[in-house]
Amino acid sequence: MGLLVFVTVLWAFSFSLIGEFLAGQVDSYFAVLSRVLLATLIFLPFTRWRGVPGRLRLGVLATGMLQFGITYLCLYRSFSYLTVPEVLLFTIFTPLYVTLIDDALSRRFSPVALVAAAIATFGAGIIRYDGLSEDFITGFLLLQVANFTFAAGQVGYKHVMQRYPVDIPAYRTFGYFFIGALIIALPSFMVFGNAERLPTTALQWGILAWLGLAASGLGLFLWNRGACRVDAGTLAIMNNVLVPAGLLVNLLIWNRDADLLRLAVGGVVIAFSLWVNARLHPRARLAGAL
Repeated sequence: MGLLVFVTVLWAFSFSLIGEFLAGQVDSYFAVLSRVLLATLIFLPFTRWRGVPGRLRLGVLATGMLQFGITYLCLYRSFSYLTVPEVLLFTIFTPLYVTLIDDALSRRFSPVALVAAAIATFGAGIIRYDGLSEDFITGFLLLQVANFTFAAGQVGYKHVMQRYPVDIPAYRTFGYFFIGALIIALPSFMVFGNAERLPTTALQWGILAWLGLAASGLGLFLWNRGACRVDAGTLAIMNNVLVPAGLLVNLLIWNRDADLLRLAVGGVVIAFSLWVNARLHPRARLAGAL
């Protein structure tokens, strides 16, 4: 779970950076495309083109289309309708999608994982519910698409790697993940993008570079590797740890008001959900023993 914790800290800055410096100023389709291109450049030199099973290649490519391509297009668009706190609030449903999709792919039902994810969702809701803007339905729906595709991507990657085990290091096939995202991001920018709203300052270009190289390139690879090492319940819960982490960054760096009591109570509830999953989920106990 250490990889998931590390990436959570890395991603905690992303929401505020997007909301403070990019949303409404830089074309969202270009912002996503730039992140995809930079992340692709990291892994492309290491990508193995021969000796990779076709189904493994297509599976990783499909998860990239879902988890990075569609997810980030919807996420960036949502900032046009929602504030940073509202975006954080509406991401709390991701754990439910993670457990339901994992159960569907495994043809089983895991009530403990679902209950733990629901507790984590409740804890994140305690932290983040402070009223909604009047015109939030569009943003909410965009984020639910993003939540679903992000959940499907990370669960799908885990299942693909388990179903097609090969003696090839994961970083040698992860380039296909970003190629999949590029298949979505490039035509989206060409059709819907606004070339007149490109970054205009060195700060904006720097933020896009950091988001592409660190948050996307390194972050998505480590997150997906971490997802392969934990059970679905733990993975679902870790998706919601980003809420208090993101709020702490927003509070400490940008000095935004936050209800510290609700932050503490919600954090305790999320921690309790981790304990419930680890204590009662048989696959979680097995994973912890390995």
